[in-house]
Amino acid sequence: MSMPRVLILTASYGSGHNRVARALAAALAAAGARPRVVDHFRELVHPAFDRLSRWLYYWVLRWTPALWGGAYWVSDQLPVSSPLLLGMNRLGALKLGRLLRHESPDFLVSVHPTPAGALSELRARGFPPIPHATVFTDFVAHTQWIHPGVDWYCVPAEGIKNDVTARGVPRERVAVTGVPVGPEFLQPVDRAPARLALGLSSRLPVLLAMAGSLGSLGRLMTAARVIRDLPVPVQAVFVTGREPRLAARLKAMVHGLGSRIRVLDYTESVRQLMAAADVLVTKAGGVTLAEALAAELPIVCFGSLPGQESRNERFVSMTGVALRAQTADDLRRAAVLALTNPEILQGLRAKIREVRRPDAARAVAERVLGSAFRAAERAS
Repeated sequence: MSMPRVLILTASYGSGHNRVARALAAALAAAGARPRVVDHFRELVHPAFDRLSRWLYYWVLRWTPALWGGAYWVSDQLPVSSPLLLGMNRLGALKLGRLLRHESPDFLVSVHPTPAGALSELRARGFPPIPHATVFTDFVAHTQWIHPGVDWYCVPAEGIKNDVTARGVPRERVAVTGVPVGPEFLQPVDRAPARLALGLSSRLPVLLAMAGSLGSLGRLMTAARVIRDLPVPVQAVFVTGREPRLAARLKAMVHGLGSRIRVLDYTESVRQLMAAADVLVTKAGGVTLAEALAAELPIVCFGSLPGQESRNERFVSMTGVALRAQTADDLRRAAVLALTNPEILQGLRAKIREVRRPDAARAVAERVLGSAFRAAERAS
């Protein structure tokens, strides 16, 4: 068999889906496949729809997050075949069918629920089946991720597998792989050089505060005020994402504190930042959590949005790998507790070692390629 062709279907809502897609593409290429990443909404629905829907999504998250939380809950109660969804979970099926006929991939991977729905729609219409896996990017088993035309589900943890099978999926079709993260998380990184590169002292603890690619959605200003005024000696690094105005506000707020507090904009060097830190303060984006687990970095969840993030937060806190902070006072107490009680961080790291899966991308790639080879053998 020639190099298997794998089509990875993603969407640019936040940066998490695309980070997972890139991690999978790298793992598949390293394993001898020919991956191609396709942005489902931009390339298979319409670029204008992609821009408008993302603008609306971010607007809702920024100004009426409870509305998104309610919509997320309601959609979890509806079967994927419900007419109340107005076909939104099947968008792009027509162009996707054309793409599949043109490229004839050996395997399909979805890292977003909508392309999984479009693929299931094509199967229902009689389109020749192509082996298909859906890779979860959150620590949640949401109904709209579960479609009848999916052959394999790759999920973050055993508890999520139980939730997926409880919704009727046979256990043998669900693999616990973890959330794929970049290959840089497979290698340990020394803390001292990572801190030196950031101009940080090796003698004081470091808090890393992040809130995704749009930092203003995650109460980063509130976190900065709390961390700035902590009653214990600490250094901090704030990552604002693609928000220069937020970066400017943060820099003005911490002006005069010297190198004790650093403010960075969007960066691809997340592995280095996590290596330098003792604690991560973040809203509970699925991929950020997976990266922190891979880096064995204790987490304080703060500023999580309703919907998938609040459920991610509940999962990691119940698993014992993260602390939760709902208010500024909660965050202050959690930070002081973590920084002044070494046994707290030791306990979190011990739990993290039990659940971390830094090789998730490789595990998914092995399953995908194994299935592609078996399908080719049956066809020959």
